[in-house]
Amino acid sequence: MAELTTDDEKVEAIKKWWKENGVAVVTGILIGLAAVFGWRAWINHQDQVGQRASLAFEQLLMAASSGQHESAIKQAEALADDHAGTPYVALADLALAKVRVEQNDLEGAAAALRAAVDRAPDPSLATLAAFRLARVLIASDALDEALRVIERYDDGGAFSADFAGLRGDIALAKGQVAEARTAYEAARAGHAGLSRLIELKLQDLPAAANPAS
Repeated sequence: MAELTTDDEKVEAIKKWWKENGVAVVTGILIGLAAVFGWRAWINHQDQVGQRASLAFEQLLMAASSGQHESAIKQAEALADDHAGTPYVALADLALAKVRVEQNDLEGAAAALRAAVDRAPDPSLATLAAFRLARVLIASDALDEALRVIERYDDGGAFSADFAGLRGDIALAKGQVAEARTAYEAARAGHAGLSRLIELKLQDLPAAANPAS
């Protein structure tokens, strides 16, 4: 895949990734929560405030998915104010970040993702938010900050290969081709689902950096 060279291309890449992966990843987090606590027990644990927060979050998702961006933003802000302390606040931050990306507002997306990291009730959700934050920061050319986020939240767990891929993107953006190759190879080895994308990135590295045959 060709190296992204313009701001528009970077933003479009973020949008494409979110469209392809956003719903599935958040759904996975919710399934994980259900598996830990038991779906029925988890629902029963919520009081009326939690149930209202759930409804507010569903309405937010509906607004966001239908392109009602301003409505979604207001609903996310209201949810954070009215239902602080519930797990839905961090999920609303993730949804808000997606809306901001669709508006080409990467600074706003980064702010929402920082809030999601801070307010996540579960380490897996915090790591997901940190991964998305790093992607947005890379698209914003805030490479050093993105690397700091990766170094803090890459714990060698489920997102390790994904983080390795981002390390490769950062290294390549800095012109560090050898480091990019090493990171991409680690990502390819650690995540079969990334192998095709990473293989394309490896093939697109400057020929001068290829190992001697």
